[in-house]
Amino acid sequence: MMNNQHFSYKKKLDEFWDFCIKNQYFNIGYPESADFDYSDLYRFFQFSINNCGNWDERSNYLLNTFKFEKDVLTYFTKIFQIPYEKAWGYVTHGGTEGNLFGIYLARELFPNGYLYYSEESHYSIVKIAKLLRIKAFQIPSLPTGEINIDILTQTIKQQQDISPIIFANIGSTMLGAVDNIIGIQNQLLQLGLKRDNFYIHADAALSGMILPFVDNPQPFTFTQGIDSISVSGHKMIGSPIPCGIVVAKKNNISTISEVVEYIASTDQTISGSRNGHTVLLIWKAIHHYSFNDWKKRINSCLEMAEYAINKFKSAGINAWRNTNSITVVFPKPTEKIWKKYGFAVSKQWAHLITTSHHNSKERLDIIINDVIQDLKNSPKELL
Repeated sequence: MMNNQHFSYKKKLDEFWDFCIKNQYFNIGYPESADFDYSDLYRFFQFSINNCGNWDERSNYLLNTFKFEKDVLTYFTKIFQIPYEKAWGYVTHGGTEGNLFGIYLARELFPNGYLYYSEESHYSIVKIAKLLRIKAFQIPSLPTGEINIDILTQTIKQQQDISPIIFANIGSTMLGAVDNIIGIQNQLLQLGLKRDNFYIHADAALSGMILPFVDNPQPFTFTQGIDSISVSGHKMIGSPIPCGIVVAKKNNISTISEVVEYIASTDQTISGSRNGHTVLLIWKAIHHYSFNDWKKRINSCLEMAEYAINKFKSAGINAWRNTNSITVVFPKPTEKIWKKYGFAVSKQWAHLITTSHHNSKERLDIIINDVIQDLKNSPKELL
């Protein structure tokens, strides 16, 4: 009996391994960078590493990676352009937790403020508004996917909101759009609001690790007006475990800080117990690549995105991308094709994302040619 059980156990794992190998490259509709090697960290998986509490304090739970988390936050304060001593943040379980943290912090600062987000925002924002019981308004987007600032300001004015909370996309989920945070601030100031009376959280899940390394990035940093920012670790950075990073202004954190006696530390996080292993993964990634290495890596992704667009256009397919985006948007193919390659689809559009392991033009051609053939056999208005 035990031998049969062992055989079945091993067979299931082997089958799943084969499935992962077969589908990794062709899971191209979702942003994941799979060109990583964390084998030198495997030895730490024999330990239960738990980063409960504040990484900037001593915790009574000794098996933590706090000193590595401090390095991670130091790195991100530099690329998001905020002095380390004026920032606080932590390694999250993913982008949704980072967005929840940012909006939670904003709600505590402005308990009577309303939340405003574009129709292109990540689905987590609706869930966050419900969890925090914030009155929220969805704002239409421009054709590029950017929030319509005129309608945003009209809505805020209509609601007579004196402390609005803005959820800004720095690379929207479907179209890779970057909201104009300078334009948003200018319009709100023209409404008569003071800068200290509104909050901007930046959802930079994917583009937060693209824009710091391009020559002409759209505004997205603390020096350009954001109050907090969330980025995913399993997307552009690459990780086998979903994770992320959130950074906010330190002087706002006291509103959510709680003393926890039995861990001998304060806690300002959403999740309490946190994965100490993902801290090591991100720490290794940021030390493995130099700034110039990141630039080359990002540039390669952008080149592959442009290659895909040119390939589509040469076949008469209306494909496009936003500035500094690796999200290639094209007409939605049939269900058979978008399911085959894991394309994300919304309304009339589908997209593929050229993350760092999509570095083979020959393999990309297989996907694109399949889409082209499918669309050629579809109604002409889709092209």
